[in-house]
Amino acid sequence: MREEKHQHRAVILWFTGLSGSGKTTLAFALEKKLYEMGCETFVLDGDNMRRGLSKDLGFDQMDRQENIRRIGEVAKLFLEAGHIVMTAFISPYRTDRLMVREQVKEGDFIEIYCNASLDVCELRDVKGLYKKAREGLISNFTGISDTYEVPDSPEIELHTAEESVDASVKKILDYLIEKHVFLNR
Repeated sequence: MREEKHQHRAVILWFTGLSGSGKTTLAFALEKKLYEMGCETFVLDGDNMRRGLSKDLGFDQMDRQENIRRIGEVAKLFLEAGHIVMTAFISPYRTDRLMVREQVKEGDFIEIYCNASLDVCELRDVKGLYKKAREGLISNFTGISDTYEVPDSPEIELHTAEESVDASVKKILDYLIEKHVFLNR
């Protein structure tokens, strides 16, 4: 009933990549476009999760895993409500992303890898987090003192240093059209 009402399938668009790779920028740009198309949408990102539901968590591996588990549960609720939900989190471990994927039916989890080199991400770092991590002031920082496991086979890979935001959004929309996410469009 929700699909018919909203004229789209509900899906989780899981943006993953290093800090500064463009996840949040793209998620909000895509949400704006989908909203203009009349879609029911919501973006989950570090700001709205870490300040509330996950404020008790740190950044070691166990806390990161728990954070992703919580995000997955919230994303699943939005999915059940008929939304296109976008998540913009580093989510550095393949097993954590797979755990969320396995909680929903096939085709409802679309992994979007924001591929940008560490050098590019450091140049984009307006908060100075990479610099602090390199100085040893931040521990467990993905890409510096903690690993990022590149997705094996994401549904979409965006090269955010070479592609514009608009080009990346178009690439995602083209994929959603190809997978018949939008009904009667």
